[in-house]
Amino acid sequence: MFKKIMKGGHKKASKSDPMDYGFGPPGSRNPGSGPTPNVVVNHASRTGPGTAGPNSVVAMVPPPMGAVEPLPLFRDVPVSERQNLFMRKLQICCFQFDFSNTLKSVREKEIKRQTLLELVDFIQSGSGKITEMCQEEMIKMVAINIFRSLPPASHENTGQEASDPEEEEPYLEPAWPHLQLVYELLLRYVVSSDTDTKVAKRYIDHSFVLKLLDLFDSEDPREREYLKTILHRIYGKFMVHRPFIRKAINNIFYRFIYETERHSGIGELLEILGSIINGFALPMKEEHKLFLMRALIPLHKPKPVGIYHQQLSYCIIQFVEKDYKLADTVIRGLLKYWPLTNCQKEVLFLGELEEVLEATQSAEFQRCVVPLFRQIARCLNSFHFQVTVFKAFVFENVYSLSSQSLLGIIGIQHCGMWNFC
Repeated sequence: MFKKIMKGGHKKASKSDPMDYGFGPPGSRNPGSGPTPNVVVNHASRTGPGTAGPNSVVAMVPPPMGAVEPLPLFRDVPVSERQNLFMRKLQICCFQFDFSNTLKSVREKEIKRQTLLELVDFIQSGSGKITEMCQEEMIKMVAINIFRSLPPASHENTGQEASDPEEEEPYLEPAWPHLQLVYELLLRYVVSSDTDTKVAKRYIDHSFVLKLLDLFDSEDPREREYLKTILHRIYGKFMVHRPFIRKAINNIFYRFIYETERHSGIGELLEILGSIINGFALPMKEEHKLFLMRALIPLHKPKPVGIYHQQLSYCIIQFVEKDYKLADTVIRGLLKYWPLTNCQKEVLFLGELEEVLEATQSAEFQRCVVPLFRQIARCLNSFHFQVTVFKAFVFENVYSLSSQSLLGIIGIQHCGMWNFC
């Protein structure tokens, strides 16, 4: 009755980190999926056409006019028929529609929207535990709808030089009326107490998680917000996926820092990590410390750091508050990437430095006092009023720490601070 087509993978060869979590810049990427030793992030969100691979999902073309008919409500059928009705509703939701034309397939679009609402309500209400087959088909339907090639960024369309991401208008997904409900269905499934992780992990597997991570590059902030919530819930519920998710996020950071310096979802990924870091057990594992040194601190380097600095700063402070011995590493890292000509960025660094110093103990402060005072001395020469204001607060914390040790006083004299060296 319905014609099926294979949705192309739309993937091109890209690069991946062959090392373990927290090590080195990215190497080559393998387009495979599943629980492999190395994490693969395909970044296939903005690519040209390609051949369909083994992980491609089957999408349905829009049906002929009048072919889609509304199905009965769940409450209107016997309990024994609801699983079958659930499957039929999933089939309707597998159809893709063209949202670039608001006058096209209006009736069919509304039927699909209402059907998605019913599915969300069915899962959320806990009316009945769905079978394993229904769970598999539901995840397939979700994949058909959300896993797609994202539109090129504005500068990629025109061939012009990339502009400041903070000044760009975000692209809003036209199909959001359907996509939002699909994401809501996935979220309700993940958080449901009826969802057995032993069964669900067969379908929400490593391949599925990687494709979710690819979508974080979406320019639509509404989509990224849903992705953030869903991935966070997956991390919390599926313990088997936790190391894999951390590795995959790490690889995205590496690609952003060392290759592209463009990614729409860095802030959302850092928000997830802020919660993850908060739950790290003590003593902290070496891999987590390496993640701080190899990924989080270098995230201060890219030009668009202002977009995600608040989330990045929170992650950094979490590390220092959990293990005060990391303060020296963090302060030296900030000094390494300290902006030389960008006053707005310097204000951000000063604000972060102030928070780090508040959590720093005297012994750790002594290790970095000399390079720290050198940088503060340079800041004293700034004519930017915000830098001037912030340096006063930073100096107050520095003075309270340095006054406890002779080394602090030596640091002041060494830098010639009072002579504005």
